Amino acid sequence: MSKKRVLSGIQPTHDSFHLGNYLGALKQWVQLQEDNDAFYCVVDLHALTVETDPKVLQKRILLSAAQLIAIGVDPSKCTLFIQSHVPAHNQLAWVLECITGFGEASRMTQFKDKSAKAGSDSARVGLFTYPMLQAADILLYQADLVPVGEDQRQHIELTRDLAGRFNARYGQTFQLPEAYILKAGAKINDIQDPTAKMSKSSGSAAGVIEIMDTPEANLKKIKSAITDAGREVRFDQAEKPGISNLLTIHSSLSGISIADLEKEFDGKGYGDFKTSVAEVVVEYLRPIRQRALDLLSDERHLINILHTGSSKAREVAGATLDATYKGLGVVS
Repeated sequence: MSKKRVLSGIQPTHDSFHLGNYLGALKQWVQLQEDNDAFYCVVDLHALTVETDPKVLQKRILLSAAQLIAIGVDPSKCTLFIQSHVPAHNQLAWVLECITGFGEASRMTQFKDKSAKAGSDSARVGLFTYPMLQAADILLYQADLVPVGEDQRQHIELTRDLAGRFNARYGQTFQLPEAYILKAGAKINDIQDPTAKMSKSSGSAAGVIEIMDTPEANLKKIKSAITDAGREVRFDQAEKPGISNLLTIHSSLSGISIADLEKEFDGKGYGDFKTSVAEVVVEYLRPIRQRALDLLSDERHLINILHTGSSKAREVAGATLDATYKGLGVVS
């Protein structure tokens, strides 16, 4: 039985992934590469929908790649590459834009939400056409499965619609991908606002546990985490959201069940519990951070790894683009 093709990407919009990224999605990327033909990319072109500093973008592209490898994404088991190294992404995106209705694109939730926040005059055209580039990312590699959260299902539905439309008009060209809804892993919340999802875009820096933060910084953050006025270490999201969040973090990284953690800290105070959470987090992230730093210390080697992946990606994407142009009647 042939392996299924998996495609996923991550934007290089920050200096570090955070614990929510890792436990919510990236940890599953590592698992998916074992039994599938996985293509993972740093989608740097998508990061251009907002104003960027060239030096910062370059730094973050390499930081993202280094962290992916450090958490276990293995270039010998998957194809790891940079989106902009494969020109076919832009070329296919234009074809898809030409078969997408204006109303269809206008209904995409991400554009509506972000343009509403920024104002119509500030929203970029690239944000409007972003879903077609995202569809091209997927269709170029004839992906069977696309690991996404529930909030990304709309993008997969648009991709399937565009692929089906093209196939009906110009002949069978694209595999219709299926959304692989990521398993409901541990929901990690902001440690300063434990009723809100851990997110760099909405939370304060003090509430986000970052992979590339120093051990000392993460230790301080966790010891300063917001809890309640009680002393009982018990999982209760309604009454004890802060303690419940810390229990989830500890359990997710240590492998100890929440019930066993409650027993372990029965009769002990929050100080002891926070110290334990901090130690678990710091020791779990320490080798990941060090591996990423080691990769970044030899930038040329890291770029060579990405060039190898990009070369394979160009071969696969090029074959799809050739078939697309042939279907359209473009003279090659």
